[in-house]
Amino acid sequence: MKKRLGKIFATIVVVCMLSALLGIAVVTKGTAAPAAAGSQSYTYKPVVTGGGGGFIVDVVFNPSEQNLIYAKTDMGGAYRWNQSTGTWTQLLPGFNADDWNWTGVDGIATDPVNTNNLYLLVGTYTNTWAPTNGAILKSTDKGATFTQVNLPFKVGGNMPGRGMGERLVVDPNKNSIIYLGARNGNGLWKSTDSGATWAKVTNFPDTGPFMGNANDPNGYLNQAIGVTWITFDKATGTAGNTTQTIYVGVAENGSGKANIFRSTDGGATWAAIPGEPTCTGTWGGTVTCTGGATWTAGAANSYTGGGLGYMPHNAKLDSNGTLYVTYSDWEGPYNGSHGDVWKFVPSTSTWTLISPVPGTNTSDNYFGYGGLAVDKLAPGTIMVTAVNSWWPQGKMWRSIDGGTTWKAAWDWTSYPSYSQVFTMDISQAPWLNFANDKQAPEPNINIGWMMEGINIDPFNSNRAMYGTGATLYEITGLSSWMGGSGVTIKSQAKGIEEASVTHLVSPSTGTAHLVSTMGDIGGFLHSNLDAAPAAMYSLPYSGTFNWIDAAGTNSNLMFRVGKGDTTLTYPKNLDAAVSRDGGATWVVANSSPGGITGGGQVAVNADGSRVVWAPAGAAVSTGTFDGNSWTASTGGVPSGAAVAADRVNANKFYAIGGGTVYVSTNGGVSFTATVTGLPTSATIQAAPGIEGDVWITANQLDTSNNPVAGDGIYHSTNSGTSFTKLTSGVTLADVMGFGMAASGHTNPAIYTSAKIDGVRGVYRSDDAGASWVRINDNAHQYGYIQCITGDPRIYGRVYFGTNGEGIVYGDISGVQSATNTPTKTFTPGPTTNTPTKTNTPVITNTKTSTPTIDITITLTPTRTSTVMTSTPTRTPTGFTSTPTRTQTRTNTPTTPAITLTPTKTLTPSITPTTGGACTPVTSTITVPFTFDGAGVFCWQASALGAYINSWNTNSVSLNGVNITNLYIASGSYPAKIGGFYYISYNSSVAWGHLEAK
Repeated sequence: MKKRLGKIFATIVVVCMLSALLGIAVVTKGTAAPAAAGSQSYTYKPVVTGGGGGFIVDVVFNPSEQNLIYAKTDMGGAYRWNQSTGTWTQLLPGFNADDWNWTGVDGIATDPVNTNNLYLLVGTYTNTWAPTNGAILKSTDKGATFTQVNLPFKVGGNMPGRGMGERLVVDPNKNSIIYLGARNGNGLWKSTDSGATWAKVTNFPDTGPFMGNANDPNGYLNQAIGVTWITFDKATGTAGNTTQTIYVGVAENGSGKANIFRSTDGGATWAAIPGEPTCTGTWGGTVTCTGGATWTAGAANSYTGGGLGYMPHNAKLDSNGTLYVTYSDWEGPYNGSHGDVWKFVPSTSTWTLISPVPGTNTSDNYFGYGGLAVDKLAPGTIMVTAVNSWWPQGKMWRSIDGGTTWKAAWDWTSYPSYSQVFTMDISQAPWLNFANDKQAPEPNINIGWMMEGINIDPFNSNRAMYGTGATLYEITGLSSWMGGSGVTIKSQAKGIEEASVTHLVSPSTGTAHLVSTMGDIGGFLHSNLDAAPAAMYSLPYSGTFNWIDAAGTNSNLMFRVGKGDTTLTYPKNLDAAVSRDGGATWVVANSSPGGITGGGQVAVNADGSRVVWAPAGAAVSTGTFDGNSWTASTGGVPSGAAVAADRVNANKFYAIGGGTVYVSTNGGVSFTATVTGLPTSATIQAAPGIEGDVWITANQLDTSNNPVAGDGIYHSTNSGTSFTKLTSGVTLADVMGFGMAASGHTNPAIYTSAKIDGVRGVYRSDDAGASWVRINDNAHQYGYIQCITGDPRIYGRVYFGTNGEGIVYGDISGVQSATNTPTKTFTPGPTTNTPTKTNTPVITNTKTSTPTIDITITLTPTRTSTVMTSTPTRTPTGFTSTPTRTQTRTNTPTTPAITLTPTKTLTPSITPTTGGACTPVTSTITVPFTFDGAGVFCWQASALGAYINSWNTNSVSLNGVNITNLYIASGSYPAKIGGFYYISYNSSVAWGHLEAK
């Protein structure tokens, strides 16, 4: 909540709303006369990342028209494939900030009879965060335009279980019939008039009651996942007549409960399929499933341990009518610890277990099965994916004999080496190498994670597409798969921009006009707005970065904050970074305030000598630019406040929290409250080049999505001593930023996402808010805009970051963008424009079988009075149910019992001492060494190598420091004790592993 700029157009930084603006509204009347907003035509384009940057839930091929393909995202709209250009087109840029909930897509159906018809089931959340019910969008021109039918219940495109099949399906014989699987106990619905009206199927026997945690206080995991997929057997109908056999899956894992239902009379009656796989068991007890898989279930309302039973994730029919089903014990996409694959042959009413790794294989099955593809041209050719296998990379298998035999995408050879059937191509998004910093056996370019939506081209058996948590991949050369090579997996997401953008800076110097922070993928130096960046930020890696700011008079000096894993001691996954060359290269800040739980906001003072950081969970603090030390600011600024730096006076900082403005005149050491009674949902920013020019935006909507009293824009010209509320038609404002002044004006242009004269839109003011012009139209709204800024070097240029649709930039239509240097421009030192190697992936696997997953559940809740901390980007830890984002979700999947038994390469040179507690011992070992196996051992060593690494162990310590399942670099070892390192190793499993090299 805030923005910043440089001295007279030196640097433009913008505020991104990580969740929602909140609070009460108190109005202070101003004197400016209202003026109706005009409009100006703009041309908008996406700032290209080329790789998607979020969870692609499914890729759907139309079975009747070649190359008619759609991609579904959880909160960033839907896309249509353009075969001639190899790009995707966003279909839902027209929802404004009030209608942001409809940017999440929970179902997508392409009509197999009239291929012009497309149906989308839209709605992002089913809980109180969502201000609106879900809707059906129908297009008769392949998504160019839509009509909307509102539903009487909410829809959850970004809710748990969103990868479980397709909830919206058109009858392939009689396309006026459409089925819809609803969440939250709303059951199965049907339309008989091409989606114009809908009615509940009252005799359908199950609503899909599974929920991850009925007691979740945040209202995210306690939502029933519902009816998850529908599949028609086209062969049981004729053109123009109702298809007779329909299969429907539900999220149901109660002991002994069926969870696949079938109708053989066109939906008139429904029954469970005789003999379908089921599971019996109790929470905390033993679960036993058809086929022989057994495990111990975790506690109820907890993601620890195994689930209560199998749920069908995806089901598809091949052209012979055989039904294939993937099962997992959790709903995904971040969890799943047991799974199987089954097929059902209707002609013989037989079920057959066909898992590549069956659930009975307790040494190697530590995941659920999710993604499923069938080859319509070759019955019996199928592909499946593991829904929750992250290390060393995701798992995928292919069979050409109906599941009798399988060929994995990769197989272990001699640990840590493995062979793979594919080569990776990330030329369209080079940053997908995640900084090339992986250690074997992890590859730098990963086949993917969260792989639940995969389909084989119905016109080309050699081609498939699938979604991951970071991008969309196309597979070519499938006919070579079984031979063990010759397959290419290529990132094919150009045009998909799904990132949740948390903050933006437009620097006044250098070739790069934009620097960003994002959920899940960190952010970029955008040297070319129309081409994918070569790399993400190199250090530190935090998955999600929340904020970035630059010094007002020297935009080369930048400070970036996030929330990393502070249990790791080497320089990675920490919380803050510093750049002295405009974002081209970064170094880790030397420290961060203690106890932080989230990145929050940061402000760099005018000359770049000091920083004020307002992290989540800790006190607002001031420190030197390199982060050497931090001191809690005095004066009562609340934790989580919005902060900003004056762009001219290096001693001044501003903050707002709880409806009170605070001002510091001593570099953030102390603050003084100046104005009270302002909205509690507010951001604060200072204009470039004008000392004491401070702005506040406020936005809190009532339950009907209407502005409340106090919403709008406030302006101070006396360093925050007092504020005047603009009356120029502004009734609410989300965010604000500044850009190059219009000709003849001395004040910067102002950009805002707001409601002015009753119209939601993006606006520009050239006269300090006295009048406004709308610069977008209803076709270019992009949901909830989380941050906005102008360009200090190009008049009229605007950048804004969205919550799931990436960054968009616009220029005045028909005007050649001039890069004239405005007056009073500061020219700091040279800026390097080539970023260094970037980040580690969204999923940080610290060489252990239970990786830390940085996901960002990006919420943009209904702007109520509680700040939602996000975790989409698309971050629950251990499935933390309080998402931050607007999508910032941090999830820790259930611990997979990795089935690797690494070869015992090197054993310690001296037999380790066995025993219980480790005390200083006389046995010594030399490096390099590798130790595998169970037991409790203690050693001492006078030297260690470049790193020490462990995984699948109960505990490992180094001189008393816990390094269990971590990779520790040599520069981060604790000090020796008496000239030795003392290593304690404890493992109860045969594949426990410890090495130093």
